Amino acid sequence: MTTKPTSLSELRRSEWSEKKLAARTVKDELRENLLRKLRAGEELFPGIRGYDDTVIPQITNAILSRHHFILLGLRGQAKTRILRGLVNFLDAEIPVVAGCEINDNPYHPICRACRDRAKAEGDDLPITWLSRERRYVEKLATPDVTIADIIGDVDPIRAAKGGRDLSDELTIHYGLLPRANRGLFAINELPDLAGKIQVGLFNIMQEGDVQVKGYPVRLPLDVLLVFTANPEDYTARGKIITPLKDRIGSEIRTHYPATLEEGIAITSQESWTRRDGHAIEIPPYIREVVEEIVFQAREDKRVDRRSGVSQRLPISCLENVVSSAEQRAVRNGEKTAVARVADIYGAIPSMTGKFELEYEGELRGAENIARELIRSAVGKTFTRYFSDANLQSVVQWFESGGELKFAASGKTAEHLAELRKVEGLFDHAAALGVNAKDDPGIHVAAAEFVLEGLWAHKRINRSEERGFFAEPRKVPEPREAQSRMPRRQFN
Repeated sequence: MTTKPTSLSELRRSEWSEKKLAARTVKDELRENLLRKLRAGEELFPGIRGYDDTVIPQITNAILSRHHFILLGLRGQAKTRILRGLVNFLDAEIPVVAGCEINDNPYHPICRACRDRAKAEGDDLPITWLSRERRYVEKLATPDVTIADIIGDVDPIRAAKGGRDLSDELTIHYGLLPRANRGLFAINELPDLAGKIQVGLFNIMQEGDVQVKGYPVRLPLDVLLVFTANPEDYTARGKIITPLKDRIGSEIRTHYPATLEEGIAITSQESWTRRDGHAIEIPPYIREVVEEIVFQAREDKRVDRRSGVSQRLPISCLENVVSSAEQRAVRNGEKTAVARVADIYGAIPSMTGKFELEYEGELRGAENIARELIRSAVGKTFTRYFSDANLQSVVQWFESGGELKFAASGKTAEHLAELRKVEGLFDHAAALGVNAKDDPGIHVAAAEFVLEGLWAHKRINRSEERGFFAEPRKVPEPREAQSRMPRRQFN
């Protein structure tokens, strides 16, 4: 195993030559490593789904063009995760001057302290190695952020301890941006940054340096700036000032999953559904209903589309659905927890805080809107499975006076016994991928989904008091009886 250099003299004799470090900026480094990944066919952003043909090619273009860039998109569109994934395009580690606050290049230090040390220690200047993870600096923009937080300020305590004048460069306390030197600096929710702070970014983006307060010093930093923003924030909480927008090389729009399949894949990847102690079964149609809820919400006129409906909604919802099924299984002493439509209704608390309502929606209330979205999602999913099925025998059982009511937390065996009373109900379970050998909970979940689907399509009724039922079908009177009825005379 090769020992890494620990001094400037050892560094000179290694592969990290002065020529290599001096000529290669962080933008060049990102570009080279990205090209290497492209040639090797590697996945550029592991775990990011639905952007392969849209967002990722645009980010690739921005990096290859050596651009600062911004990701514009509504909440819950993986913007921050993408920015944090950029560290994978950096080298595993780079040499820096040991103890330097701003990760100075050992061959060409830019801060006063490191320049003085390099002059005094020469080739004995100690070297340390900085990992790629430590080269990413992130700041959430809030209205209280100051220019000192981003750029730096005078440190009177340091001046007093060192017996230095406040005008001495050695009394500078560096902000987050200089500390990101030779790396990536990310600002989340850029419009929330005050306009005068945004002005402080002009120099670094155009000339490549920053000026710290009133010091007659220019720091030629080597850093890539990346940002995120909600496009609606241009006119809401704040705005990105025009000169700063002009300096951002690429503006990339993110989006929500385009298809139900993409949404299900993201939700399955991000949600915590594997629980210790119980076998968990989530039927495919339950996953589809959960995902369909967010698709319905994004199209509902009562939900504020400008705010967006985050992908966190189906993730939180599915986790709550699993917890509801798990709780029922534990209470009833059952080995397998199977998610049902009733569990989706039990997960409403995980939905109501995930969307903003328009005036009409506020009148209905978030919980009522959530219930209607679930019913609509069940109906649409039901249609995909049973568009050509003949369910008249099930409907007739209810129209003949049949009623079915059971507690959502009841035992599976009891539910199964009640559901078997409905004529022809289990004949349609095969369309949902259920077979005779499956766990009883799978059969109960399938039967309940069929009933909920019929209710969503208004073929049967459901209420808290009566459960599932239907109004008795009116039998038309015989023609003979109709003929004997007195006719109304009109003059």
